[in-house]
Amino acid sequence: MKNSQKLELNNIGTKDAITDSSSLLTSEQLAWKIAEAADDKKAGDIVLLQVQEVSYLADYFVIATGFSTTQLRAICESIEKQLIDQYGKYPIRVEGKNQGNWVVIDYGEVIAHIFLPEAREYYNLEAFWGHAERKQFIVEQ
Repeated sequence: MKNSQKLELNNIGTKDAITDSSSLLTSEQLAWKIAEAADDKKAGDIVLLQVQEVSYLADYFVIATGFSTTQLRAICESIEKQLIDQYGKYPIRVEGKNQGNWVVIDYGEVIAHIFLPEAREYYNLEAFWGHAERKQFIVEQ
């Protein structure tokens, strides 16, 4: 998926594309930034699925586990805050933040799924999207 561009009129009346700092990230870079922000709040078993060849929904899914509803919210807030602060990138939609077992953060080209362990096992997105390329997030010590 292509990053969106804004158009503005230049001094001679034609439209020029302008970009904000969020459009400087590729979808893969955005996925890794989301994974890093989740890791900052100790999310477990972080996986990136490159789904662009098998789905029109997004280029990447980032899947992570939180071990309590409080941690789920903290992971979600970490992702949102870091992307806003560092890149001016706001999510298109956030679902499940108040329900507690599965939070979805949609950035268009990348969708983050943060689960409680039981929900992650039940929905098993990794198996459902098993034909997508899998990239394991490894924590650098």
